[in-house]
Amino acid sequence: MESIINYEKWQEVVQHENHLLLFVKTTNCSVCEGLYPQIVSLKGNTSIPFYVANAAEIPKLAGQLGLFSAPIVLLFKDGQEFARFARFVPVQKVLDKLHELKKWEE
Repeated sequence: MESIINYEKWQEVVQHENHLLLFVKTTNCSVCEGLYPQIVSLKGNTSIPFYVANAAEIPKLAGQLGLFSAPIVLLFKDGQEFARFARFVPVQKVLDKLHELKKWEE
């Protein structure tokens, strides 16, 4: 996963990618650390780019996207939020939504 290090980088990414997955974590979050490898493992099932951001380090991103907890997995289609999964993220449902996004690419 490529890291988003500031809000400007996020704006650039969301404007240039047709579809993407954003994994948002926060500092000292054990649930985030446990979920992260599970989400990374889904990358092999799709060509959709994956990004990761730390909400504690980019508070403007958290504010603009309305992120109030972590971890959060966001899927974007054409610059708009397509799906949101928060706290206890069902990995299979994320995979299902990734497949749905992949159909839009074809």
